[in-house]
Amino acid sequence: MIRKKTCVVTGGGGFLGSHLCEKFLARKWRVIAVDNFITGSEKNIAPLKKNKAFELIRQDVSKFIRVPGSVDYVLHFASPASPLDYLQFPIQTLKVGALGTHNALGLAKDKKAVFFLASTSEVYGDPLVHPQVEEYWGNVNPVGPRGVYDEAKRFAEALTMAYHRTHKMDTKIIRIFNTYGPRMRLHDGRAIPEFLSQALTGRPITVFGDGTQTRSLCYISDLVDGIEKLLLSSMNEPVNIGNPNEISMMDLAKKIIRMTGSSSRIVNKVLPVDDPKVRRPDITKAQKHLSWTPKVLLTDGLMHTIEYFKEALRTK
Repeated sequence: MIRKKTCVVTGGGGFLGSHLCEKFLARKWRVIAVDNFITGSEKNIAPLKKNKAFELIRQDVSKFIRVPGSVDYVLHFASPASPLDYLQFPIQTLKVGALGTHNALGLAKDKKAVFFLASTSEVYGDPLVHPQVEEYWGNVNPVGPRGVYDEAKRFAEALTMAYHRTHKMDTKIIRIFNTYGPRMRLHDGRAIPEFLSQALTGRPITVFGDGTQTRSLCYISDLVDGIEKLLLSSMNEPVNIGNPNEISMMDLAKKIIRMTGSSSRIVNKVLPVDDPKVRRPDITKAQKHLSWTPKVLLTDGLMHTIEYFKEALRTK
């Protein structure tokens, strides 16, 4: 009998983590989610608990991670990920990036498993290079309010590469650009969930600054596809995964008002400290080495996300 592949997903109750758990269960893998639910939600993984191949470990990954049995893949996705979260939990954000990454790497080393780090486009900070290529070292303020997240991820990348070089471990690093879709929280703090929550309830839509700052928005199914391809690849250097189609926050707000038929008006608020002015991935490496490119158009992805948010607002 062929043994099932086993993967551990830290942050398995989060937006991204829950979609990954679902994906790997569909592959007939055994999936172990580790989460303390500081920002994740048990609702995200509630349907998965019916699957005998799924297991949940409730714990803070900043503490030693003990998983019995064999493990083939360790995917480290535990971390607050929105400005709202890491400004509220700055020390926990730093600890999960440092201690959590160390513990997850230790688990992968002990199990001789592939290690996969969820890094972020925030390692580029407020970039002076556009679009952002993996070779760019970034423009990050280490002592600013966003530094707790940016530097936690930069340290996590450095630690991952140290384990790769020193212990000859098979490690992967994905730099995730702005991603959206079902299971985002209603008041997540990031643009799409905030705009949708405001538009669907008729409240003013808050756009920071003059709204000319840009983001590149990738739908969750495209991201999960990219994660899977990178996980099963031979690549060890960081890889950008995101949608290179750029949109300004003002244009996004107007698009969401049109798509929801909302009567909301747009109001401008002061731009947060160190908020990136531009964000767009160069995905040449992903296209060349992973044969990956995003497929979901923004309009289509937003339609699915709007339906999810309508239901979430109705049942909250």
